Amino acid sequence: LPHCLHKMQDNNGLSKSVRYLKGVGPKRSDDLAELGIKTVEDMIYYLPARYEDRSKIVNIRDLKMGEAQAIEGQIISVASRRTKSGLAMFQAGITDKTGLIYAVWFNQPYLKDYLIKSKAVALYGKVDRYDRVQIMNPEYEILKEGDPESVHMKRIVPVYPATGSLSVKYLRGLAFQAVTQYTRLLAERIPTYIIAREHLVDVKFAFRNIHFPASFENLEKAYRRIVFEEFFLLQLALAMRKSAVKEDSGLRHRAGGELIEELKRALPFNLTEGQKRAVSDIERDMSSGRPMNRLLEGDVGSGKTVVAAHSLVLTVQNGFQGCLLAPTEVLARQHFIGLSELLMPLGINIALLTGGMDPDTKNRIHSDIREGRVNIIVGTHAIIQEAVEFKRLGIAIVDEQHKFGVDQRVILRKKGDNPHMLVMTATPIPRTLALTVYGDLDISVIKEMPKGRLPIVTYWVEEDKRGRAYDFIREEVEKGRQAYVICPRIDESPAPDAGEGLYGIKTQNVTETFERLKEKVFAGHEVGLLHGKMSSKDKERIMKSFKKGKIKILVSTVVIEVGIDVPNATVMLVENADLFGLSQLHQLRGRIGRGEHKSYCILLADPRGEEASEKLKAIEGTLDGFQIAEADLEIRGPGEFFGTRQHGLPEIRFGNILKDFGIMELARREAFDLVVRDPEFKEAHHRPLKAALEARFAEYIRARGNQQK
Repeated sequence: LPHCLHKMQDNNGLSKSVRYLKGVGPKRSDDLAELGIKTVEDMIYYLPARYEDRSKIVNIRDLKMGEAQAIEGQIISVASRRTKSGLAMFQAGITDKTGLIYAVWFNQPYLKDYLIKSKAVALYGKVDRYDRVQIMNPEYEILKEGDPESVHMKRIVPVYPATGSLSVKYLRGLAFQAVTQYTRLLAERIPTYIIAREHLVDVKFAFRNIHFPASFENLEKAYRRIVFEEFFLLQLALAMRKSAVKEDSGLRHRAGGELIEELKRALPFNLTEGQKRAVSDIERDMSSGRPMNRLLEGDVGSGKTVVAAHSLVLTVQNGFQGCLLAPTEVLARQHFIGLSELLMPLGINIALLTGGMDPDTKNRIHSDIREGRVNIIVGTHAIIQEAVEFKRLGIAIVDEQHKFGVDQRVILRKKGDNPHMLVMTATPIPRTLALTVYGDLDISVIKEMPKGRLPIVTYWVEEDKRGRAYDFIREEVEKGRQAYVICPRIDESPAPDAGEGLYGIKTQNVTETFERLKEKVFAGHEVGLLHGKMSSKDKERIMKSFKKGKIKILVSTVVIEVGIDVPNATVMLVENADLFGLSQLHQLRGRIGRGEHKSYCILLADPRGEEASEKLKAIEGTLDGFQIAEADLEIRGPGEFFGTRQHGLPEIRFGNILKDFGIMELARREAFDLVVRDPEFKEAHHRPLKAALEARFAEYIRARGNQQK
C-alpha cells in the first residue's frame, strides 16, 4: 500500500496498529491484514470501490418498486420465524406516517437484539412488492437523538471491497473512525506551487471526501487530487530513471562509414520514412556519448529488423559487438537467418546461441564471444547466462521486449560498459502505456508499411462454415501457396464448456488437429506440426521445410506469433479465435501478407458473450495495429495488456490510466519539469517528495542505476 506517500514519525498516530480502532480485536486484525490493512494509515488508504447516494430520504408512500432507496421511520412490529426451507427470517414493520413497509432479513437472527420495537431506524435497499411492500435485506442504522452525523445513512455512502468476515458496513465504520480521527495528521507532499497551478485540493480534504464526500463535486475533487499524486510520484520515478541514463557517460559511435554504406547498397528496397526517422534517432543517440535507451515500436511487418540491423552494423563498424535477445528459439533462429543473409556478405561474423544447443557448441560460441571472434550474437535467454562474457559489447537489442522482465534487461546491460540499449516491439503501445510502463524511454515509432504490401483480408466465420474454410485453404495450396492453421492449445485436455461443432470438434489442441487434417481433411498435401514443447532440432527442421515450401500447411500454436517470415504463406485459419487476445490475433495475422500474393486471415469462432464478439469484429474491421492496441487495452485493462509488474513498476492502485489519462499528462509535465529544475531534490519543498520516492520506488529507481554499473 502506498502509505509511504505520507509517512510520518512513528509517534504521530498514522503508523499505529489498526487495533487502535474501536471494534478491531485479534481475529479482525488478522482478517484486515489479509486486505493489506495493518495500520491506521493503511485504513485511510483503503479506498471505496463505489458509492451509494443515500442522502435523499424517500417517503414510504412515494417508493418506487424495483429500485434501491433510503427510508427513515419507526419500528412498530418485529417477528421471527423459519421459512419452509428452514431459513431463519426476521422482519420488522416500519412506518414514517406516510405509509407502512416491511423490512425482511434472512439468516440474521441476531437482529432481534438490535432492531427493537419503537426504535427509530434508517434503511437502504431494494424495494419490491410481494404480498405486500417489502425492502429485502436492507442495510440499516439505528438513529439516536443527538448523534452528530450518520455513518451509514443520510449521506453519500462509501462501499468498500469486502471479504470473508469483514462486511462492507464494518469496514465503513473503521474508515469513519480513521478518517475523522487521523486525516489531520497527513502531511502534504506536493509542493504548494504545483497544488496552486493544478488547482488541487489539500491532502486532508482529499481523504476526508474520498471516503465520506459532502457532495459529488467534493468527491470528484478528492479523486482528482489523490490520482494526481499517485501519477505524479510515478512520473517522478520515471523522470529520475531517464535523467540517470542521460547523465551517465556511454559509448560514442561515429555515424556513417563504409560498412553502413555497404548495408544500404545491399538492401533490395528503399527505407520508408518511418524507418529513416528511426535510424536517424538511433544514430543520434549512439553518437551522443550517452547510453541509448530507446524503444522502437512498429506495427507487424513495418520493418523494425532492418533498423535493428543498421544499429548492429554501426556498433561493429566502431569496433564493438552487438547482441539481439529474442523470447523464443523459433524467433531467434529466424533473426539469425535473416541477419546472416544480410550481414555476412559484409564480412560480419554472426553466431546463434540458444538453450537447446549441446554443451560443446555452447562452449565454443562462449569462447568466440569472449575473444571477440564473433561480431553479432543472436539468441534467447542463453545470452544472459553468467557464462557469456563479451569482449566489447556496444549495443544490446531486445526484441518483443514486453515478454521479458526488467531483470533480464538489467543483466544484459551489465554485460558491457554502459552499452546502448534498443528494445523493440511489434505490439503497438497505446500512448497511455507509453507514458507509464515505458515512460523512461525515448521512443521511435514506425507507422508506414513497406511499399508493395498488399492488405490482408480478414473474415470472422462461425463453426458451420468450417468446411468452406477448409475448401478455401485447399484451393490456395493447389495454386502453389501455403497456409497456417493456428490452435490455442498444445495438450489434449478439454477446455471448460467446449462445445462440439459440425466436425465433432471441441476447443482445438494442436496435436489432434494436426492428425485430423493430415489424415482426413488435407490428405495428399504435406501437413506439418509446430509447437513450443518440441525439441529445438525438430522446430528447426519443420521451419526449414515450411520455408522451402515442402510443408504446405503448418499446424501450430502461437509459437509462430512473431518473427516468422514465409512470403508464400497466404492463408491463416485461427481456431477458437475468441480465446485469443486482440493484439495476439493481430500478431498472428502478421505472419501472412508478406509476399506478392493476396492474403486471407480466417477467424473461426462461435464466441460466447458480447465482449468476445466485439473483439472479433474489431480485428475483422481494421489492419491498423495502433487502433487494435487501443481497443485491446480498453477490453483487457492496462494490467493484463502488458503486466506492469514485469517492468518493475508498483501497481497503480487509485487511478485508471485510460479514464484518467488527462491527469496523467498533467502529472508527467509537472514531474519532468521538477526533475529538470531540481534533479537532486535539494529545495526545501521538494525534500518530502524524495523521501516518498525512496519509500515507494527505491527498487525501481535503483534498477536503472544498476544498469549503468
